[in-house]
Amino acid sequence: MGDGTYRVGVLSLHNSKETKAILNAVEDLGHQPVWLREENTAVDIRDGTVHVEPEVDVVANRLLLSNTPQPSEELGLASIFAELLPTLNPPDATLVAMHKFATAATLADADIPVPDALLALSSDRLNADRERFGEEAVYKTAIGTHGGGTWKVGPDDPVNAEVGNRRAFLQQMIERDGGSASGTSSDGSDGKRHHDLRVYVVGDQVIGTMARHAAEGEWRTNVALGGEVSDAGDGLPEGLLETAVRAADEVGLDYAGVDIVEGEDGYYVLEVNPTAGFKGLFQATGISPAPYIAKLAIERAGGTVDDERVRDLSKTLDDSVPACKPRPEGRTKTTEPVVVGYTEEVVVTGTRGSERVVAKSDTGATRTSIDTGLAATIGAGPIKDITRVRSGSVKKGESRPVVDIVVGVGGTQHTVTASIQDRSHMDYPLLLGRDVLEHYQVDVRKRADADEATSEE
Repeated sequence: MGDGTYRVGVLSLHNSKETKAILNAVEDLGHQPVWLREENTAVDIRDGTVHVEPEVDVVANRLLLSNTPQPSEELGLASIFAELLPTLNPPDATLVAMHKFATAATLADADIPVPDALLALSSDRLNADRERFGEEAVYKTAIGTHGGGTWKVGPDDPVNAEVGNRRAFLQQMIERDGGSASGTSSDGSDGKRHHDLRVYVVGDQVIGTMARHAAEGEWRTNVALGGEVSDAGDGLPEGLLETAVRAADEVGLDYAGVDIVEGEDGYYVLEVNPTAGFKGLFQATGISPAPYIAKLAIERAGGTVDDERVRDLSKTLDDSVPACKPRPEGRTKTTEPVVVGYTEEVVVTGTRGSERVVAKSDTGATRTSIDTGLAATIGAGPIKDITRVRSGSVKKGESRPVVDIVVGVGGTQHTVTASIQDRSHMDYPLLLGRDVLEHYQVDVRKRADADEATSEE
């Protein structure tokens, strides 16, 4: 900008706390934050010259791609900025990182330890090698987030090459002493619960490391699934931190949360997350990555930052709404919510396959519910927990097992934890609860089975 102040654009079409924290950190470091959103962003090609609006000197890519129906659209947008400006977490690197198997292949090729895994384009080929993964294997979608689309499967559980419209693969379950890092671990965990490590890397620096402990009865450690966190910064092998930095570098990311698990033979990298959250890390370590990301962006643009100021700012996670958030001007078109009916045709998917069924919408139900027969057909499971459900017919409630399933509404996939019950006496094998319906507007007059005579449940 000519006065030593640089314009740092954060490309983010959502309202995440991490985006807000980075923008606030840029301003606190004495530079100009610019939130690149739908309300203010345009690219103009005029007389052979490309202009980006608003003008920025560097871009930090914070696009969320793993839960976006059409990630190629946003990757294309990020590619425009990357062609014109210095860009942190460039689109080619985020493409690799968002695809878990592509990440594993990239790291393995660089001699970074990863669990054995198999991705096949046919279900027959995928199941042919199932036994090589032992009694328990991890089955997961290649693209997913917050632990969604991840299951444990036994040797007799057939699996599909696709879950919904996404590729899926088998991966070795990494355990130590018969359990996931059982006993006392180098990260200080008591080992009684499944746990792993998240190492947050910015540039060539480790900002902080936390241990993530799975919730009771759960084997996935994601905070979004009820996992707990603790500081793991002391006593870790130096080589582990070097591996985390190397993993982010090999994938091509400027900042990332690197997930690592300990097995009998050492440590393995599970994922390299380009949009890892800050909340858990700050809760565990008291350190926010936001000022470090802001610093890296400013330096990439050609500016300088006081390191002491960065350290001071990192002791606070300021995720308040930044003053630079653009406001809609004029007659901005608002996005109409997607409408689902009282009954809706959906695709429900488990580890064994998918079925297209008519589901009933119930805004009074917290959780989606699936019929036992349908659950068996699609391979829903394994059972994660037992929950107590109250209904009008059973005053004291009844206990039901819960499992993970994927529900496709239109082109959007929702991974939810559904309860299993015998719905054979009811008209609909699937009941959509608020865990799915919160994303839609329900019109009770609309019915997918309008021509069929149905009775009330």
